[in-house]
Formats: sequence, structure tokens, C-alpha cells
Amino acid sequence: MFLYNFFVRAYHSLIYLFSFFNPKAKLFVEGRKNTFLDLAKKLEGNTAPLAWFHCASLGEFEQGRPVIEAFKKDFPHSKILLTFFSPSGYEVRKNYEFADVICYLPMDSAKNAAQFISIIKPKIAFFVKYEFWYHYVNELHKKNIPIISFSAIFRKEQVFFKPYGYLFRRLLQKFSHIFVQNEVSVDLLKSIGIAQVSLCGDTRFDRVWAIRESKKEISSVKLFKNNKTLMVVGSSWEQDIRVIAEALKDFSDPLRLIIAPHEISENNLQFVENQIVNKKIVRFSVFDKNPKTNNDFDILLIDNVGMLSSLYQYGEFAFVGGGFKQGLHNILEPAVFGMPIFFGNKAYKKYDEANSLISRQVAFPINDGAELHTLLLQHLFGTERYKLASTNCTDFVKKNLGASEKILAYCNFFSFSR
Repeated sequence: MFLYNFFVRAYHSLIYLFSFFNPKAKLFVEGRKNTFLDLAKKLEGNTAPLAWFHCASLGEFEQGRPVIEAFKKDFPHSKILLTFFSPSGYEVRKNYEFADVICYLPMDSAKNAAQFISIIKPKIAFFVKYEFWYHYVNELHKKNIPIISFSAIFRKEQVFFKPYGYLFRRLLQKFSHIFVQNEVSVDLLKSIGIAQVSLCGDTRFDRVWAIRESKKEISSVKLFKNNKTLMVVGSSWEQDIRVIAEALKDFSDPLRLIIAPHEISENNLQFVENQIVNKKIVRFSVFDKNPKTNNDFDILLIDNVGMLSSLYQYGEFAFVGGGFKQGLHNILEPAVFGMPIFFGNKAYKKYDEANSLISRQVAFPINDGAELHTLLLQHLFGTERYKLASTNCTDFVKKNLGASEKILAYCNFFSFSR
């Protein structure tokens, strides 16, 4: 316990130091300054049962979102508290309509956890995917508050399965139930005596299907596409852009691109513009003001946050970023619209959905621009191959729906007034 507390404090101290010159670290620190006062004020006099959902960041929020919205529908008289660890989640979703209160999670300490729980008085708590904060879980367990983990995934190299991981194994015992994504996770948990576990699947499938079913047209993007073949590049990093630039260098066939960088900053936008020099690029904010004036651009560069999942509906192909180094981003968002998906071949193997789509000849890890160039041509002029990839993609998502319903069915064991 001493080492755990030491590392949490050390992490917070480092973030505080970084906050003097790093904007994201500054948001992390500033956003937590008045959490307890704000919470007490917002929840003063509350008599409705409160459900607490915690997500690390934006990606985990997208996994939690279908459960939050289903929970609100099933229990309309409850209140929803949504907390984030990272600014990249909070700053984008701080006005999310299905949550009554949204804030940062104070750093994990016995004192903070006790104060936080005493203010919010939750009837149930949900932690999405990787979130296992010792003091918060311990405090909830002491007060007999049900604790649910969902869309969780476990690997044998994690601390829970190491000889020195006793503290964290004991932490998992305090969860009321753990809903996991795959059989490997079930087996690993049972191997260390965790019996309160169910194979549920990944709630992201429910989320992307909801996006598909309720997709809204973006008129300026439709005008940019102009019935041309289009590839959507989502959550791109520098290495992804270098590979795409190489693939496009001698690519004479008609292909338009939409590029959405992982982080929208002036440096990242300029990097794209400087790398892809043989194509006409326009930023979305410019094109959107008057899209009819000039529509001979090759690339639409997205310079805002929150559009990406809606952009995939316009694509015939997708390139998803992070696969060369950082970790592959969400490939289910393009998969639900049925299209071949490309990504870097270095950092994807731990993602079950990527491996499944590769085995179905839907997704293609690529090594360099030359390989991307070749694959694009093969699919552009291989009608049957393209149709097969598109059908297999959508079918894969359909077969994995329903995780949110399983979690909500479990929640009905607890006393929430409808």
C-alpha cells in the first residue's frame, strides 16, 4: 500500500510541475481545484438515487456511453454522475446531455475517496475498462455500494497476475461484478480466484451501431465528397501521415481524403499540410463557410473535435491512426459502415477487434506507403473483393451487439426506482 500511495502522489507531483508549461497538464490540475465544493453545491438536497460512471478518457467514455444512456432510459428518475481522469475526456464531454453532473475524479487517496463518496452518496458505481482505483473501490466496498466494471479486458502481463500483485488481486475481489470482453479475460480472472465475472463483450459495438442508426448528414462533407471515392483518415499521428503521403505521391487515380488528426493543434494541422505537398488541401473551418465556391480540393483537413465518428459514413476506405507506435485507435467506427480498413502494422495485436477483422480479410495492417498504395489499387479495381470486405465488416459488428443489455439486466438486481 505504501508503494501504491507513493506512486499516486509522485504522479500528481509530476503533473503539477508539467502544468507550468504543458496545457494538458494545466487542465488536469486546474480542473480538480474545486471538485469537492462544486459537487457539494450541485448535489445539495438531492434525494434521487445516483449512479456514478467513471471513465479514464474519451475512448473509455465511448465504451461507457451506451450503458449510461440505456441506464438513464431504464431508470429515468435517477441522477448520473460522470467523472473523468483525463482532460481529453472531460474537456470534450463536459456538457454531455445524459449526465446530470460531470467532473474530474480527484486523485486516489483514502482521504479523497472518503470525502468524494460521502458527498455523492452513490447507489451504484461503474468503472469502464481499465479503471481500478484502490481507495475509491475500497471506500465503496466498505459502504456496501455495488461496484461494476464493464468492457474490461485482462492480459497475463498485468500486475494482477504477478507474484507481487496481491494488493490488486484483493482489489478485484471487492467488485460486485466484472463484465469482460473475451474468454481470455474470464480464464485469467478465474485463475486468481475472481468468480464474479461474466463474458459480456465490448460495449463499443453498441455505440458504433447507434451512430450508424442515427447518423446525421454533414452537408459540406457531402459536397466535398461529390460522389468521388473517399478515404477517411481517423486519429492520425505523424507516422501515419508520412505513410499516407508516400502512398499518394504517385497515386494518379481519383481518390479524395478526409484527415482528422488525433490532436487538433496548429502544429499537427501544419504538419499534414507540409507533408502532403502534391494534393490540394483545405481546412474544414474554411470549406464549411462556403463549400460551393470551389470543390476541386483533394483533402479536407478536420480542424475541430467531435466529428470523426460521423465522417466515416462518407468513406469507401478508412485509415485508422496509432498503429505504428501509440496504439491503434477505434476501428469499429469505420467498420460499422462497411469498408476496408488500413492501419500501421506495429501496435495493433492486443486489440481483439483488429485481429478479428484481419482474419475476415476486412482490415489490413500495412508496413509503408508502397504497401498502402498497392492495397488501395487492389480494392479500387477489385469490385468483388471490395464487396466482400464491406459485407464482412458490417456482419462482424452485428454479431457482437448486446453487451449493454447484459449489463443493464444485471443492474435490475439492485434497488433503483423507475
